Amino acid sequence: MNQSLACIALVVRDYDEAIAFFVGKLGFRLVEDSDVPEQKKRWVVIAPPGDGAGAQILLARAATAEQEKFIGNQSGGRVFLFLHTDDITRDHAAYKAKGIAFVREPTSAPYGTAAVFKDLYGNLWDLVQLAR
Repeated sequence: MNQSLACIALVVRDYDEAIAFFVGKLGFRLVEDSDVPEQKKRWVVIAPPGDGAGAQILLARAATAEQEKFIGNQSGGRVFLFLHTDDITRDHAAYKAKGIAFVREPTSAPYGTAAVFKDLYGNLWDLVQLAR
């Protein structure tokens, strides 16, 4: 059996504001943005810059009041997503220059160096450069 994780759904308030943040500030690629009129939604997929071998993120607009409760807190306050980089110093500086809020500055550990930032909704992300 050969399986891989294709997409992770990230509940968002609004498609366009989420695209502006992830593509405009974090430098992600907009992979797809298609209307799904029969379901009154869009299929919006983004991916971090790079070779495209990893999982992508489906920006899923909250459709109910219950779903809206989880915007920004999909993991109960824990780090939710892990973004690997080949240069944490470069990316940390670029993100800070674009106003990204870091809740933990880069810290070295045996596995590499990591920093924690918030996305526009408050979800926590680890920015990680693995040790060689």
